[in-house]
Amino acid sequence: MEEKELPYVLTDTIGGPHGVYLEHMEFMKKYFNLVAMKEFPENQKYLGEKIKAIYIWWQKPAVNRELLQSLPNLKIIANFGAGVDHLDLKLISSFGVKVTNTPLAVSNATADLGMALMLASSRRLVEGCQITVSPDTEQFAADWLGEDVTGATLGIIGMGRIGYKVAKRAKAFDMKILYHNRNRRKEEEEQAVGACFCEKMEDLLQQSDFVMLVVNLTPQTHKLIGKRELELMKPTATLINICRGPVIDQDALVEALQNKVIKAAALDVTYPEPLPRDHPLLKLKNIIITPHIGTATKQARWLMMKSIVENIFSALNGLPIPNEVFP
Repeated sequence: MEEKELPYVLTDTIGGPHGVYLEHMEFMKKYFNLVAMKEFPENQKYLGEKIKAIYIWWQKPAVNRELLQSLPNLKIIANFGAGVDHLDLKLISSFGVKVTNTPLAVSNATADLGMALMLASSRRLVEGCQITVSPDTEQFAADWLGEDVTGATLGIIGMGRIGYKVAKRAKAFDMKILYHNRNRRKEEEEQAVGACFCEKMEDLLQQSDFVMLVVNLTPQTHKLIGKRELELMKPTATLINICRGPVIDQDALVEALQNKVIKAAALDVTYPEPLPRDHPLLKLKNIIITPHIGTATKQARWLMMKSIVENIFSALNGLPIPNEVFP
């Protein structure tokens, strides 16, 4: 019996620093014929009919009307990661195409990074490393101090999967946990982590020693934290962002850090990424910035890839789709 042809899946690039990992290819080839974007224009007539899915890797390839029109048999766009703010969901839906993401695969690694940023900032780990390795260091200062995380108050803005996993970790540090969310968690979920709901975000900002942002980027959350919100925070507080850069008004953050309106910030995300080399945030000492590495572990990336494969396989075989995103 003739073997059934594997479905064709379009992605941006394969291999290299920005492409689909080569170590993932062996697994993916069991299910799909993966087509790199550079191959598509040369064989558009043939591949356009064949391609049934798009594998979005690091927000590429860009999905626009022109691409959608060139893929008449497209069934699904499978996004690598949880955030889909780079996709026009209404446009995609108008072509009858489904969208998926990988929320379960990213939550542990991202929550871990949130805790790492909080600890690194509070205990001044980056500064400490620089002092330790500096050729100018002759002795360590006894008055070089950080702040305790244990017993401090953590305010989580966005208590979805990742936010809740942050709360679980913070509970182990005996932190007082406040949270603000569109929808209040069930009472048993709150009790399990010792979290208190703040209906008004302002109340959380005023009480927290650490404020962690874990929201989706939407029109409602764009510049959610601006000058007014920063001024509500304690002057001893630290702002941590592990979701999307545009959730913070960066100009207001620069001003707040320069003028000691808040003590510090720790960001895994900015806008743009990377920041221009002359950006004022890069010149400040009371900030830590990491290169958007919330999911950057071998284990998380492998789980994300497998989740994408499952999403595509389900969509193309008429099965329930595990992680569908609706407009």
